[in-house]
Amino acid sequence: MRREGKRKRPMSEINVVPYIDVMLVLLVIFMATAPLVTQGVKVNLPKKPSDAIADVQDDPLVISIREDGALFLNLGVRENESSGQRVTIYALEEQAGKLIRARPDVPVYLRADSSLDYGKVVEIMTVLQSAGAESVGLITDPPEL
Repeated sequence: MRREGKRKRPMSEINVVPYIDVMLVLLVIFMATAPLVTQGVKVNLPKKPSDAIADVQDDPLVISIREDGALFLNLGVRENESSGQRVTIYALEEQAGKLIRARPDVPVYLRADSSLDYGKVVEIMTVLQSAGAESVGLITDPPEL
């Protein structure tokens, strides 16, 4: 005697409750860590030893910081860092922002004295970032052989 009417069918529904739980945990983790990740200054670090600045670039924007913390805004790379226009940190964002808005593709470089505190360099990079600079290159002297 076979009972054909009482045959068990396979269940075709998927229980999604455990997946929702995992998704909510991941959402909480991402929401907690996102503010920590977005803080900071974006810097494009070189993957190899630095090369000389190409001569093809038309007058890059160079911010120079002397040992005493004095800021100079230069349009074009010059050997003497004090040959540009001296600015305060408060005026830097406005003046650099005007130049960057006028020429959005202008390369922005930072030349800082090696004896400066790292915090001062990061502060200037933050001001340049808020002025609209997509990336900031660091100008260094070539190592002596």
